[in-house]
Amino acid sequence: MAQKEDVFKKIVSHAKEYGFVFPSSEIYDGLGAVYDYGQNGVELKNNIKRYWWESMTLLHENIVGIDSAIFMHPTIWKASGHVDAFNDPLIDNKDSKKRYRADVLIEDEIAKIEEKIDKEVAKAAKRFGDSFDEAMFRQTNGRVLEHQQKRDVLHSRYEKAMNDNDLKELRQIIEDYAIVDPISGTRNWTDVRQFNLMFKTQMGSSADATMDVYLRPETAQGIFVNFLNVQKTGRMRLPFGIAQIGKAFRNEIVARQFIFRMREFEQMEMQFFVRPGEELNYFNYWKEARLKWHKALGMGDEKYRYHDHEKLAHYANAATDIEFQMPFGFKEVEGIHSRTDFDLSQHEKFSGKKIQYFDPELNESYTPYVIETSIGVDRMFLSVLCSSYEEQQLEGGDTRVVLHLPKALAPVKCAILPLVKKDGMPEKAREIMDMLKFDFACQYEEKDSVGKRYRRQDAIGTPFCITIDGQTVEDNTVTLRDRDTMQQERVAISELPRIIGEACSLNNLLKKLV
Repeated sequence: MAQKEDVFKKIVSHAKEYGFVFPSSEIYDGLGAVYDYGQNGVELKNNIKRYWWESMTLLHENIVGIDSAIFMHPTIWKASGHVDAFNDPLIDNKDSKKRYRADVLIEDEIAKIEEKIDKEVAKAAKRFGDSFDEAMFRQTNGRVLEHQQKRDVLHSRYEKAMNDNDLKELRQIIEDYAIVDPISGTRNWTDVRQFNLMFKTQMGSSADATMDVYLRPETAQGIFVNFLNVQKTGRMRLPFGIAQIGKAFRNEIVARQFIFRMREFEQMEMQFFVRPGEELNYFNYWKEARLKWHKALGMGDEKYRYHDHEKLAHYANAATDIEFQMPFGFKEVEGIHSRTDFDLSQHEKFSGKKIQYFDPELNESYTPYVIETSIGVDRMFLSVLCSSYEEQQLEGGDTRVVLHLPKALAPVKCAILPLVKKDGMPEKAREIMDMLKFDFACQYEEKDSVGKRYRRQDAIGTPFCITIDGQTVEDNTVTLRDRDTMQQERVAISELPRIIGEACSLNNLLKKLV
């Protein structure tokens, strides 16, 4: 585990050093859990968003997009339940003076028990080799069964406490399982209490005419309150979806793990409206479709898993997370939720306006049910960064740090490198740059040896380096170097758009989803 934490620290450091992510307001000593995306980070982030947006709006003729405002009428958050119920269960350690989410402490304890089981299985697999029957071992080994029973009892208590919103029981679990503060190592805990996560501000031009408003904690409500606007102006027929990418804000007390949990973050959400009774079929459709979207990036199918929710929101009848294996364990990157008709019904009730769909086939009006897919852009960004980072030992004792980014998402698609700054090579390099720049993000570099330039491009994940040398001036061929294999081949300049296009095309990625 310590080794994985060291790798994660290196990834965080690499992200800053190579212009992906900077601590916000750093010259003023920073601002907790707020980050800025640098020149390479913003390109990677935009490519992730484009991949998501086009997979929704281009590949589905019944999904359209909107961009709703961050500020919304405060009654919207009353209707959605955020004013009364958007809380985290928090607990303080009296010795370290640090604050934690009680549910996260308990989930970490469950993960530790599961880790012990996996270690027993790994040891046995090593001992027995090819003849090892993992399923049988898990069912019969005494130590595994003991750990499993402990895990199941803890899990059952935790699930019940969360569903019952029983703060005393959450604290009792922390006491009973001797969960210690990771900093002080003590069990000197306060009671568990609820904390609302919404940022509040005032809107209005004078002190006596202001209204309390909130920075939105999610983008979904902007879709729900525009349901009829989109349905009527777009003449949409069920089933149909509305997609949105936008900023959201949560006053996270326990913000941690770099950009995994931030106070200002970005979401890609799609709400898919369906007939009541058909929602679970569409829930299963979107569950599979969204996992396929992730796996198409080629970051390793084994790094993903589904995690069904222990605690269903009161309005939901199904909920699943897609989790990705980060260096600090499997963590949620996307949620798929069947929200029933809760949101539209609540807004109808609180606004006094009828929010229903007239179904011409059934010749009746009703409130549609909705399936939500919700993905954190920043978490997706982090999963791409973590899965791509590699410190590689090369022949001859040399090393390199390389980002094996999915090529369609890479911030820079090709680097154009004149071997020397003379003999017509820079001019030829500029010609190639001018030819490619309309289709691909290119970077021109002529400083340092070509080997050092290769290393810099590896570190930002550039799929191809194009080296222009004396032969280029004579026969219009260049050396094309592949980031992942480091192999070089001689190709004609005229072939470059096709080769780079085939490898880096977002369209080819989208075709895997059809």
